Amino acid sequence: MTALVDRAGRSYPLQVPRWCGDDGSPLLVEPLPGITRDDVDTTVRSQWRYAAALPAPAARPVTLGEGLTPLLPLDLDGVALLVKPEWGNPTGSFKDRGTTVMVSTLCGQGVGEILEDSSGNGGSSVAAYAAAAGIRATILAPQSTSAAKIQQSRMHGAAVELVPGSRQDTADAAVRRSASTFYASHNWHPFFLQGTKLLAYEIWEDLGFVAPDAVVLPCGAGSLVLGLHLGFGELLASGAIRRRPRLLVAQPRNCSPLVAAFAAGAETVAPGEWVPTVAEGTAIARPVRDREVLAAIRLSGGDATAVAEADIGPATFELAARGLYAEPTSAIVVPAAREFLLRGALRPGETAVLVLTGSALKAADAVGRLLAER
Repeated sequence: MTALVDRAGRSYPLQVPRWCGDDGSPLLVEPLPGITRDDVDTTVRSQWRYAAALPAPAARPVTLGEGLTPLLPLDLDGVALLVKPEWGNPTGSFKDRGTTVMVSTLCGQGVGEILEDSSGNGGSSVAAYAAAAGIRATILAPQSTSAAKIQQSRMHGAAVELVPGSRQDTADAAVRRSASTFYASHNWHPFFLQGTKLLAYEIWEDLGFVAPDAVVLPCGAGSLVLGLHLGFGELLASGAIRRRPRLLVAQPRNCSPLVAAFAAGAETVAPGEWVPTVAEGTAIARPVRDREVLAAIRLSGGDATAVAEADIGPATFELAARGLYAEPTSAIVVPAAREFLLRGALRPGETAVLVLTGSALKAADAVGRLLAER
């Protein structure tokens, strides 16, 4: 029977609410066999069409219609690429893919109150799905978080508490509070990754049940990297695809611990002196699943790059000029893709998908600053 496992290999039952192992390490669901195109329920108009790929599909999913976002062509300096704008999800970001599965699991386990920490998108997503499930939610967010994201969480009925200091300070505060309220962290909870992995299945279906050659994506804590790693790995195991796509990861240079560790050949991130970035959704100084993220990039034959702060604003405007209103956190994939093309990590003629993780409507303050500085 499928179980949760920690880094030491200890097993825990799926039915018991748990967000970390007894040793304090993050949990993963044991490897699953994956599905084929015959297992996709095409009558379901959400990512729950891939429910057969989940370890224990909820009898009554807490869903708001997430997934089925478009796949659009994008010409980048004459190179034909594809872009996946994830703001078509209910709360405006890819986080809904993980939250729907996590909250459905917690609801089925009888959890009635949860705590989440977030720089914005994760918190507003958890607030929305908690409201849909009838679960009380408290969201801890950095004091610097965009007002639009905080407002959305409060409108869904969540209690929002702003924490002075960095994004890491907020995460640390949440872990301390987890002793009294169940910690439904999108960075820690294993079922969140079970939701983000469904993006891999959706891209596979978008492309006519074929894997892309590469996916370019922004990364903070790495839940999307790990989700794609899990999803494409399962498709490989089921025989639905023949090779893993390369995971090409971008972080802002102002806060790029995973890129630094990848370049150094390290298995974990090292402490660093990082500074604020307009790409606030990726500003995670100590990703809790660092070793898993780094291993996933390497296993895929992927690469990682740090985007200069001066390149983020122009990339945001470049996408907006094409009608794509991406938050700066998402826009870093554009200069990253250019760098990967220069390196040869991405090659013209390949099928490559750039993931735009969230809408600029969620980052009105940051976009306002970019406009003022232009």
